[in-house]
Amino acid sequence: MSPTKELVDQAQSGDAHAFALLYETIYRDLYRFARCTLRSEQDAEDAVSETVLEAFAQIKNLREAEAFHAWIFRILTARCSRRIRQYSQAPGELDDSVCAPETDFSERADLRRAFFSLPGEDRLIISMNIFAGYSSQEIGLLLHMNPNTVRSRQSRALKKLERQLA
Repeated sequence: MSPTKELVDQAQSGDAHAFALLYETIYRDLYRFARCTLRSEQDAEDAVSETVLEAFAQIKNLREAEAFHAWIFRILTARCSRRIRQYSQAPGELDDSVCAPETDFSERADLRRAFFSLPGEDRLIISMNIFAGYSSQEIGLLLHMNPNTVRSRQSRALKKLERQLA
């Protein structure tokens, strides 16, 4: 039995420590995905926290233990998508200081600035592919888009990044 399967089985039996060990293996990836997608450290922390709470409450519904990584990323993706929709419906609520890149990433400031200039859904598509490893088919299912649309939007977004960084 794999360590992940064993921990998932224990977590499904209500073992909070086993769930914490599962979370420990993935929290950096979750946070990095949320941070790059949402542009805000606080929103990323909130999205990850909400994801972990929901995942712990719903872990009994996970059918295959080996799918834990993809399953928890689907939960986080849904949280990030909701927040992006909220941003677009209330654009005046975010001030620029919340979205500013952190100074400790100064060597990648140009890339971060270019990435954050993309529309929210394009950032989400790129993040899902690069950080979470989803295929265009999987992204399409999660975002209710045609996989060809996903590939097209990702291609245009990457070309835009390339032009900005040239």
